[in-house]
Amino acid sequence: MNRALVSTPRADGFHMPAEHAPQQAVLMAWPERPDNWRGNAGPAGEAFAAVAAAIQPATPVVMCVSPASEARARALLPAEVKVLIIPSNDSWMRDIGPSFVVNGAGGLRGVDWPFNAWGGAVDGLYDDWSLDDAMAEQLLEWRGVERYRAPLIMEGGAIHVDGEGTCYTTAECLLHPSRNPQLGRTAIETCLGDYLGVDSVIWLPHGLYNDETNGHVDNILHVVGPGEVALTWCDDPGDPMYAICREAGEALAAARDARGRTPLVHRLPLPGPLYVSETEAAGVTASAGMARHAGERLAASYANFLISNERVVFPLLDPAQDDAARDALASLFPSHTIVGVPGREILLGGGNIHCITQQVPQV
Repeated sequence: MNRALVSTPRADGFHMPAEHAPQQAVLMAWPERPDNWRGNAGPAGEAFAAVAAAIQPATPVVMCVSPASEARARALLPAEVKVLIIPSNDSWMRDIGPSFVVNGAGGLRGVDWPFNAWGGAVDGLYDDWSLDDAMAEQLLEWRGVERYRAPLIMEGGAIHVDGEGTCYTTAECLLHPSRNPQLGRTAIETCLGDYLGVDSVIWLPHGLYNDETNGHVDNILHVVGPGEVALTWCDDPGDPMYAICREAGEALAAARDARGRTPLVHRLPLPGPLYVSETEAAGVTASAGMARHAGERLAASYANFLISNERVVFPLLDPAQDDAARDALASLFPSHTIVGVPGREILLGGGNIHCITQQVPQV
C-alpha cells in the first residue's frame, strides 16, 4: 500500500509544474465501457492507440489496461508503449490519474484527488467508480512515488496551472453541488494552494456548453506559456458558446496571475457545432448515467490538446476548422511539432486528447 503523506505539497516545498515543462512520461488508460464507447469501444481503442502513437516519439507512453483488454491494446499500440495491468472504470486518465508535483531539487510526488465519476449521487455518470478512484494510488506505487491524498473531490481536467503560482479553473465545476458542497470558494482556493503550490486562482464562470464534466476548464482554455492562455472562441451570436466565451474573456481581462500579469489571451476556433449521429448513438449500450442520443450536441474543442516535449498533439474535429486550429497552435508553439489526430471517437465519449492523458514531469 502506498500510504498517503500527512503533510501537504506546499508545506513540503512542492508545486505542480506547467504542462509545457519537460516530461518523462505520459499516462493513459484503455477504453472499454460499452455504455460510453460505441461498438464495444472498438473505434475508441483505435483512436486511443493513434494518440499514443502521436505522443510516443516525443515522450514515453504508459497505457493502463485491464487483463481483458491487454491483447487488443498490445496489438494496436506501438511496441514502444508500456502496457501496465491496472484496470479502470473508464479511461479518462487526466481525471483519475495523479497530478504530479515537484520541488525543484529532484523531488517528485503525486496528488491523489478523490474521484466520484463527475458528480457522485447528484449527477455522476456511473455508480461504481472504485477502480477509477484507486488508479492514482496504484500508479504512484508502481512508479515508487510518494502520495498525497487531497481533501477535495476533483478531477485533473478541472485545473490548469502555469507553473509560476497560478491555477485556472471554472466556478461551474469546482463550485458545483456534486463535488464539495461543504466548501466555499475561499476554502477551495486554500486547498488548491496547499496541494498545487499555487498563490492565485483565476476562475472562469463556465466551461464549454453541454460538457458533462460540469464545465472542466481544460475543454475551454489551455495554458500555453507564462502569462498566456489559449481560449476557445465563438463569433456566432446564435450559439450558446458566444456568451460563454465572452464572459470567460472578461474574467481573464479582469484577472491578475500570481506574478501580477493580466493573462494574454489567444483565441482558438470553435469546431462545428458537432452532433451525435443516429449511427453513433445506436452503437452505444444504453445506461442510466451516460445515455447518448442522436442529435445531442458534442462538447467539441480544440483547446483539449496535449503539450509534451516540443510536440503538441491536438484533435482533428471539423474539416472546416482543423487547418485554422493547426495554424493557431503553430503560431503559439513555433518550436514544437504540431500533430493532428482524429478526435471524433474520443469526443463521442465526452472529452478529448487532454482528457485521456496525464503528464509526468521530468525532474
